[in-house]
Amino acid sequence: MPIIGREKEKAELERLYESNRAEFVAIYGRRRVGKTYLIDETFTDRITFRHAGLSPIELGQSPEIRPIKLQLQAFYFSLLRHGMKKSHCPKDWLEAFFMLSNHLQNIDDGSRQLVFIDELPWLDTPKSGFITGLEAFWNGWACSRHNLMLVICGSANSWILDKLINNHGGLYGRLTYQIRLSPFSLKECEEFFASKEINLSRYDIIQSYMIVGGIPYYLNYFQRGKSLAQNIDDLFFTKNAKLSYEYDRLFASIFSNPDTMKTIIEVLSRKSAGFTKKEISQKTGLSDNGTLTDELKALISSDFVLKYFPFGIKRAEAHYKLIDPFCLFNLHFVHGKTELDSNFWINSFSSGQVVAWRGYAFENVCFNHIDQIKQALGISGVSTSQSSWSKRADDTEGTQIDLLIVRRDNVVNMCEIKYCDDLFAIDLEYDRKLRHRQALLHELLPKKFAVHNTLITTFGADRNTYWSIFDQIVIMDDLFK
Repeated sequence: MPIIGREKEKAELERLYESNRAEFVAIYGRRRVGKTYLIDETFTDRITFRHAGLSPIELGQSPEIRPIKLQLQAFYFSLLRHGMKKSHCPKDWLEAFFMLSNHLQNIDDGSRQLVFIDELPWLDTPKSGFITGLEAFWNGWACSRHNLMLVICGSANSWILDKLINNHGGLYGRLTYQIRLSPFSLKECEEFFASKEINLSRYDIIQSYMIVGGIPYYLNYFQRGKSLAQNIDDLFFTKNAKLSYEYDRLFASIFSNPDTMKTIIEVLSRKSAGFTKKEISQKTGLSDNGTLTDELKALISSDFVLKYFPFGIKRAEAHYKLIDPFCLFNLHFVHGKTELDSNFWINSFSSGQVVAWRGYAFENVCFNHIDQIKQALGISGVSTSQSSWSKRADDTEGTQIDLLIVRRDNVVNMCEIKYCDDLFAIDLEYDRKLRHRQALLHELLPKKFAVHNTLITTFGADRNTYWSIFDQIVIMDDLFK
């Protein structure tokens, strides 16, 4: 199947391949987002040497296992597989990379040599000296080889950021290019399903995004000829469902402290607007210190969590919001359940629990498609900031706004986000509520600002007596642009 999207990334990789200088490229992104597939499809039959780190899930199963020994053995086997003469297993990473450089030098015919190391963070087991070996390989040999291109991938984004991109040691500034691979947009999801001849409406494609996000690995499990509900039951709720253990494996494969990370995620799943660091500490029992700060940074860099500053609140009160659809869905309907109905999604499609979840999940879809929303509003070129806003009830009525787009051109789009199976109908009570929110927002804004009531929904608004309260309406199709 031809690769969907990724045109910019493919073009950049081809440019780097043809650059006639040593290149050190890091590709990182959420696990299952398609990093390995991108390399394989871009460089078919052009990879000189490839290796993938062994998963920490399997390595951590027994205290007798020495992870560094197995990682080095696997690296040695990869060298043999790519034509190196039989020798001995390297004793450490300095020797392992020396073996690699010798092998590459022995087979060098002047053409481009592409070295691809997948899941690089997995190689950096405790006290392994891996970074020292990699540093010696690049600084002492590879960086002067004009025909060498080193491409590394990893799902542990915080490791890539700390050890390579923001490294302050011997690898400081050594990367020549970096690519952060994002999940598919709705448009790319639509193209993916079309390429597999899976016939889903845009209404259902959005729901699929609300469940598994734009993650190609998960989308690839959808089967032609089945409805969305049938596919979701197959993936999550039937006996031996394909993604039964994915939630736990996802965290175990990325983080050294997966249980702590899951505890934070589970707290964040309780409230769409998220919590402050102090609130997270109180609700999880984790100390409000630098360690929690680092854990939140790691969740942000891995695309699970969004850090934002709610409108009208001082900067010190940053909020952390869960934005990963797969985690949100799991925590609402799958994780921790002892028994699952194999037809749960078909039977619960219209239940109150699912309807309530859709509201939260659709907000996440919108936060992940701000560029498309701005395009629909005709403000693609305008500098903006996005957040939510809430006001607790005191002597006046409390309120909450799903999404605020604060614009440099002195306009604030006050967005109502509604996932509906038909036209959204505004009545007198809702009209009154919107006008109240608008008045409260005006109190916080400079007088030069205008507030535009904006509706983001699936099919539009019922053009009754009250629909003109909205200055602009963004519909489902706009999110696919």
